[in-house]
Amino acid sequence: MKRALSKPVRASSGLRGRRRRRPLLALFRIAAALVALGVLWCAYIWWAINSVSIPKTIPKADVAIVLGAALWNDQPSPGLRERLDRAYALYKEGKADKLIVTGGLDHNGSKLTEAEGMRRYLMDLGVPSDKLLLETEATSTYENLLFSKSIIDRERMRSVIIVTHDYHSARAKEIAKYVGIEHPVMAPFKSKVLNPVYNQTREVLAYTKWKIDAVAMRLGIEIDMPEIAYFNH
Repeated sequence: MKRALSKPVRASSGLRGRRRRRPLLALFRIAAALVALGVLWCAYIWWAINSVSIPKTIPKADVAIVLGAALWNDQPSPGLRERLDRAYALYKEGKADKLIVTGGLDHNGSKLTEAEGMRRYLMDLGVPSDKLLLETEATSTYENLLFSKSIIDRERMRSVIIVTHDYHSARAKEIAKYVGIEHPVMAPFKSKVLNPVYNQTREVLAYTKWKIDAVAMRLGIEIDMPEIAYFNH
């Protein structure tokens, strides 16, 4: 009597299952690695944002650039008022001879550009109009500083202070250097009216977008520069 040959059904089936699972396992590992890298990147950017220190003294400069933010019914929003009050204090202390106010139209119902609303606010505080230089086209921090650089060059100014909130300071300084503003002095401050968690989280995204844009521009790739959830407080 011949013995019936046993077929390795289970072994063959198991081998096919393992082969099917390999691509899925590889994809899972890639996804896990990307998530880990993303977490590390966000942690690094968060650290950069929060490592900015508030200077005790600010050296005298030819001009202070006040980075724009939204107007509410043609009036500076609470966050923008803080920046303007900081710039006004520097002007009154003799730290800046002139002020550049920079920002375009919000498209939120305001009829004035950010720069025009900022000028009106500062003039109401007593700053003479000849001490205020307007840049009325910018819609992002990159454009704020790029277009302000043209004013600096035109007026032959050498020393520059940049006024903005502390969480925005690291990216603003990096962009300032990128557009050719040499040795910018940062005048950051902590907000008393803005939500720090919201703004720092948004800044992580905006800083990441800036890093990508900077690489693209260095490679000669033309890009659109609006920011993520452009500062509207």
